[in-house]
Amino acid sequence: MRRICKDERRIQSVNSSEEMAVSGMSAGRSAMRMGPAELVQAAAMARRFYLEGKSKIQIAEEFGVSRFKVARVLETALERDLVRIEIRVPAELDAERSDALRARYGLRHAVVVESPAEAEESPDPENLGEVAADLLGELVTEGDVLGLAWGRSTIHMAAALDRLPPCTVVQLTGVYDAGTAERGSVEAVRRAAQVSGGDAHPIYAPMLLPDAATAAALRHQTGIARAFEYFDKVTVACVSIGSWEAGISTVHDMLTEEERSHYASLGVAAEMSAHLFDAEGRRVGRDLGERCITVKADQLRRIPEVVAIAGGQRKAAAIDAVLRSGLVTSLVTDTSAADSLLMAGPAPRHALNRADPDGP
Repeated sequence: MRRICKDERRIQSVNSSEEMAVSGMSAGRSAMRMGPAELVQAAAMARRFYLEGKSKIQIAEEFGVSRFKVARVLETALERDLVRIEIRVPAELDAERSDALRARYGLRHAVVVESPAEAEESPDPENLGEVAADLLGELVTEGDVLGLAWGRSTIHMAAALDRLPPCTVVQLTGVYDAGTAERGSVEAVRRAAQVSGGDAHPIYAPMLLPDAATAAALRHQTGIARAFEYFDKVTVACVSIGSWEAGISTVHDMLTEEERSHYASLGVAAEMSAHLFDAEGRRVGRDLGERCITVKADQLRRIPEVVAIAGGQRKAAAIDAVLRSGLVTSLVTDTSAADSLLMAGPAPRHALNRADPDGP
């Protein structure tokens, strides 16, 4: 798959052999009566600037004119269709939806991936993890502390990683099932650390415990306590989002039917790292966090870059809720979810800042 570059835009300038459209007589008539010498010079200057990467000063020196003249010629070439500029991204990325989502929710980065036709109704298609792996390759710098929360999408992301600068990797939540740790978030942390060459700090404990006392006792165990010490040092975090329904939220699936009904009565619309949110992005059911091995919401809010990976139309409302919370700075999603998010009514009240919607 093609890698995401920091500048996805490719500017192409074309002539008859290099995709630059200089159309002879018809162009001459329409381009303010530019004569053949002017047309040739304009094409040459455009070729130097757009294809060869020369500066306007360099072009001015070569042609013996001022750089202001060069700027005017290039501007005229664009206006008169002597030069055509195209902005392209890899086929699997949707630049227009990405930019619209970024603006709507005040995100730092939004990357929308084409939804695979065969997985249109499935949450978190695997290709989201591949794109998220590329995005982390851009965002993580040497010396960062990378935090990974439990989730199918983060596991897919870790499996797709093939480049990371040297960094420490820490697990931000316990696991869905301690018996599957080797195939889940523990393995994701190990994989990311292996790719980066940094230290790994996994958590060998369930995410949800029977009661708050048991959870508190586990947090003081040496290995878990060591991982928790890194939570306030995390600079880039990767999280998943779940909607409050069976099979779409691991936390939902871990609770009893009575507990699910209780939290549903509080208006839960989404779950992220064992934190529950209503449709407006307000945290509800905070008592659940006392029973969980997970990073605190306030700690997530202080992390400079929090990347959420979530897609599928079934998760759209949950994604909207979590984005409204202000805890997430960047999103990797698909066109199916993006279309629902872009039609979800007025822009979020808390866009463009990470203030707690519940107040101080």
